[in-house]
Amino acid sequence: MLSLAISTPGLVALTAVVTIAIIYLIILAVRLTQRPRNRLTPSDHLVDHVRELKAMGQLQEAVFLVRGETGMSHRAAARFVNRL
Repeated sequence: MLSLAISTPGLVALTAVVTIAIIYLIILAVRLTQRPRNRLTPSDHLVDHVRELKAMGQLQEAVFLVRGETGMSHRAAARFVNRL
């Protein structure tokens, strides 16, 4: 009868590698769900509306609108509004 025996140090090393790989994949999945990549480009209508809000001094409302329409982070939306 064949026996597939793995030595104790080999088993420990294999367990460590598998554990590290699983932890890495979990961390990667959490990061991707918390910070989705912004793929949408703002439409011309959105840009015009944001410029109007900015001209009226309503910067926070403009940032909120950009975030809602594009999914940008607060920081990215604030930069976008400031650059208009």
